[in-house]
Amino acid sequence: MAFADDAQNKADELKGAAKQKAGEVTGDRHLQAEGFVEKTAAKVKQAASDAAESVRDAAEALRDKVSNDNDGDSNKK
Repeated sequence: MAFADDAQNKADELKGAAKQKAGEVTGDRHLQAEGFVEKTAAKVKQAASDAAESVRDAAEALRDKVSNDNDGDSNKK
């Protein structure tokens, strides 16, 4: 699911960038601002997704370490 979210965020970012550029070319400041907001929102969503993935990875590594440490203790008995 992370890949699908990443792909959607990238698509939204590109769509926003295209709107922003179209607004610049045509002189439509509203379209330019709308594109900037969409592009920025997509980048923020991607950053949040990346941070959540990092937290999940860290939690999994900690869980594995605790599990391995506990497995080693049971072998000593």
